[in-house]
Amino acid sequence: QGQLVESGGGLVQAGGSTKLSCTASGNVVMNSMAWYRQPAGKQRDLVASITGGGRPITYSDSVKGRFTISRDTTKNTGYLQMNNLKPEDTAVYYCKGEIWTKGAWVEYWGKGTLVTVSP
Repeated sequence: QGQLVESGGGLVQAGGSTKLSCTASGNVVMNSMAWYRQPAGKQRDLVASITGGGRPITYSDSVKGRFTISRDTTKNTGYLQMNNLKPEDTAVYYCKGEIWTKGAWVEYWGKGTLVTVSP
């Protein structure tokens, strides 16, 4: 059964960088994937997405030019490189992936990883 596990994040100073990873565990095939974030007390919003073929890639306006989404299909892992971080980037970051499950593409969510950007 597909399961997504995020790693990375933690406490980062403003202007710094960090990289998040999202790995699909088990003998699975992952298609498109995306990163979302949810600041405390706010809704979960899309940050970036990438298709199974690697294109197209989309970003929210707030992270364009600072964040880069990528994937390594050989490792069933997606990444979110986050540069020039700002305090307003503080949030729990979730990955979502489409995994081939019992004859259909099923969306799975990771449990989230907290990124805190200090001023």
